Amino acid sequence: MTLARLLCLVTLLAVANSTADRPNIIIMLMDDMGWGDVGVNGNWAKETPNIDKMAAEGMLFMDFYTANPLCSPSRAALMTGRLPIRNGFYSTNAHARNAYTPQTIVGGIHEYEELLPKLLKQADYKSKIIGKWHLGHRRQFLPCNRGFDEFFGSANCHFGPYNDVKTPNMPVYKNDKMIGRYWTNFTINKGSGESNISQIFLEEGLSFIEKQHQEENPFFLYWTPDATHGPNYASPMFHGKSIRGIYGDAVMEMDYCVGKILEKLKELGIDQNTFVFFTSDNGAATYRGASGGDNGPFLCGKETTYEGGMREPGIAWWPGSIPAGTITHQLGNIMDLFTTSLTLAGVKPPQDRIIDGIDLSPVLLDQTAPIIDRPIWYYRGNEMMAVRVGAYKAHYWMWTEFGNDPLKFTFCRGQYIQNVTVHDQINNTEQPILFNVNRDPGEKYIVNPKSKEYKTAMAIIDPIVKAHKEALEPGVPSLNYCDTAVQNWAPPGCEELNYCLPVPESNPKLCVWDH
Repeated sequence: MTLARLLCLVTLLAVANSTADRPNIIIMLMDDMGWGDVGVNGNWAKETPNIDKMAAEGMLFMDFYTANPLCSPSRAALMTGRLPIRNGFYSTNAHARNAYTPQTIVGGIHEYEELLPKLLKQADYKSKIIGKWHLGHRRQFLPCNRGFDEFFGSANCHFGPYNDVKTPNMPVYKNDKMIGRYWTNFTINKGSGESNISQIFLEEGLSFIEKQHQEENPFFLYWTPDATHGPNYASPMFHGKSIRGIYGDAVMEMDYCVGKILEKLKELGIDQNTFVFFTSDNGAATYRGASGGDNGPFLCGKETTYEGGMREPGIAWWPGSIPAGTITHQLGNIMDLFTTSLTLAGVKPPQDRIIDGIDLSPVLLDQTAPIIDRPIWYYRGNEMMAVRVGAYKAHYWMWTEFGNDPLKFTFCRGQYIQNVTVHDQINNTEQPILFNVNRDPGEKYIVNPKSKEYKTAMAIIDPIVKAHKEALEPGVPSLNYCDTAVQNWAPPGCEELNYCLPVPESNPKLCVWDH
């Protein structure tokens, strides 16, 4: 980096970190939205004009990843800046199984993990999460007990409806108290998928932004609606509008909400002092067939460590600081939002632990900055399945899902590649399967292990993997035990609504994770 460029970057960061001008931070995390669901990445349905405009006004990441192909671990990685294998959001009940936080989960995000909203308090940020939390639903794990000032949404997804006898409906919270339940009080039409919940989430976000602006507080808004997670829902103004059905309706509404939030920032004159990032928690759910999303040219989807499961839309927006109309091939990861946000706020990341997220601010703020050389890790549960270094991705383990039909894969609907999509867990650590995902994003053409290309790439990759494994200290797994007694029978605040349900006898067991 030249001296002139270095001075420019230092100046930009100094402005960002000054007491008066610390940027507001908004992270928009979609749920099960695929890389190919946005128009700027090639989607043909024309559902995302506002997201596309956001990209035109900011920076589009072509190679942005989540930290896990499933919702809960990826969200834990975002909040901690650490791989799920380090922060404990995985299971050791079986090898390489995806685990998450259903109602029956006993655990949640560990108390010793330092979460982004708590760290941002060091710079006087006010914080709010709106939508889906998914890092534990028991009282000690709820957002307002883990650093957030405000919470509107649910600790769980909107699964249901349930009968409140065998399984309770999911509570919706305002701060630390339940104000109702999905399906019962916050209604979703089971047949049509019509619901106003996304509009409620939007209004909560706009009100928070306006309030913090009036009070002259720097703020962190974590806006994470779940309408694009099945069962999908959309409000009447979008219901039936998309040619892709209810999923497309939900995408259209998410796009509308993104546009309204950015419009509010401009209206208040704080757009040039607000860093916004748009992405998704994991790839689209290909197991839903035509009712799921679009992963573009990539192989398979959610639950898998192929590109379709972990490469996500990524858009950074900060008028006046991030050059408009920029496209980058910087390898980015959802964990980087943790480190980058802290850097922009002038807060140091924790020094007593390994932080996997890198600071992307040099790439964001200086169009001439070089690409940061870093690996992308693909974990599935307790196993490192693959790694990407530069253009090359090496699969050390290969597994799609259990099954009997060698040509049929639920997580890879309509896709079959010999020796790549497999029903058995295949250990390739002695000779990893290698792809050049720049020229072969669909992971169709295996690089010949006898070729010079293979040997050159693996000579770089193998030492990186060896060093990673030698230094790895797995966290205590949070997702091993389940118990029907810890479901949302009597959440905080249920007494005030007269909506507490009888709690069954506790009987903790090892959770069963099928995939």
